[in-house]
Amino acid sequence: MFRILKADFLAPEVKRFHIEAPRIARKRLPGQFVIVRLDEHGERIPLTISDADVTEGWISLIVQGVGKTTMALNLLESGDLIADVAGPLGVPSHIENFGTAVSIGGGVGTAIAYPTAVALKEAGNSVLAIVGGRSREYVILEQELGEVCDEVYPTTDDGSYGFHGFVTEKLQELLDTGRTIDHVLAIGPIPMMKAVADVTRPYGIKTVVSLNPIMVDGTGMCGGCRVSVGGETKFACVDGPEFDAHQVDFELLTLRNRTYLEFEHRKLQEFQCRTQSGDIT
Repeated sequence: MFRILKADFLAPEVKRFHIEAPRIARKRLPGQFVIVRLDEHGERIPLTISDADVTEGWISLIVQGVGKTTMALNLLESGDLIADVAGPLGVPSHIENFGTAVSIGGGVGTAIAYPTAVALKEAGNSVLAIVGGRSREYVILEQELGEVCDEVYPTTDDGSYGFHGFVTEKLQELLDTGRTIDHVLAIGPIPMMKAVADVTRPYGIKTVVSLNPIMVDGTGMCGGCRVSVGGETKFACVDGPEFDAHQVDFELLTLRNRTYLEFEHRKLQEFQCRTQSGDIT
């Protein structure tokens, strides 16, 4: 069992957990994730490790409550226990001194962009961060990124804070000013990552995305997380989760992620009914 040491909301439905997991904290690298199961009957969900403290022995996970399991997880508090936290899994982010690197996080994707931004800075890059949200309250980790990045640009869809527009529009604005950009990492909703790839492709900028396909075992055995990259089938859990954005078949990824949409919606409705009636065990 894994104990929650700290839990706090960063934004509506977005909660940060510090979970006691000293061995994972020692081994994790930027870009890696864990598979979490709340109890012995629970669904397995992949969550990227946002941060870790080797001395105190914890890892940080940031969770957006959008489905049955993530909403159930976000009901937990400091002192509660999680049945399984397996990892670290996946190939770590490729880090080197590219020159100028941009780390882009859309919504809760910022939680994944943060550790890679830290590693890029430690490798000697000039690091810019673009963090987006629907409105000001959904922009997360701006302060933390500000402590490690050379520049941070918050953006909001409704213009309530920072740049008024999408993260892609801010990236395009930087390119239009003649800014030299050597490397881009983008993490967020699939349409956002595809749009970032479309922006950088004409400039030939190496662009990496962290994919979020359906995933079950995290070992490459179940095949649930297969994606098409450059015409080849890859498994996000063992070959990724980061891939060349210009080679990813985003349309196929979108279709596969919708496979269980009806089932997921029904389970969410059942969970919400149980929550409202107080029948949560």
